[in-house]
Amino acid sequence: MLSFRKHVIIVIGSFLIAMGTNFFLVPQKVLDGGVIGIALIANYVFDLHIGFVIILCSVPIFIAAWVLNREIFYNSLSGMLISSFVIDLLSPYQGDVLRVFAPGAIPSAMIGGALIGTGLGLMLRNDASTGGTDLLAHFLSKYVPLNVGIIILLMDAVIIGIGGAVLSGNTFVNSIFTILSGGVATGLCTLKHGHRRTRRL
Repeated sequence: MLSFRKHVIIVIGSFLIAMGTNFFLVPQKVLDGGVIGIALIANYVFDLHIGFVIILCSVPIFIAAWVLNREIFYNSLSGMLISSFVIDLLSPYQGDVLRVFAPGAIPSAMIGGALIGTGLGLMLRNDASTGGTDLLAHFLSKYVPLNVGIIILLMDAVIIGIGGAVLSGNTFVNSIFTILSGGVATGLCTLKHGHRRTRRL
């Protein structure tokens, strides 16, 4: 079972992730990497709820985690469920925030990425996560001769590449800023603890 402190960290991290996603990425149709990126593509193209798609995409990954590594399963399940719920919870407030603060596409991509990266970094610093492509990369690294961080980077590139092809070239370029700022934020949050870069949903 997760401790009360870890649950508090997961909730705080989830709100940061939800704020970055709803208030900065979605209004500019910018993507992030990982399962969040897949969910954002589904939202932009099919108008599906982001949190719902995250849960849907995470089901096979968490089934694999249950079979292969129960500790990772328990440390990631709460983060995935709570962050998905909070993302959909804050979605109706996008318009209210935009009326107060609406930066351009690149600043929005950088701020959104930084908020998401900080939220994920706080979780990683406290031995929690949101699972997603982190777990998939962890399992794939056992079968392919690549570092986990490289696998995550490749998956991120594929996701924003698909998103750029489906949406626009601007989406692809702006999404690079999201991934870079998110990676820096996660790295700073986990620096003292020596975590590897495993930051995506």
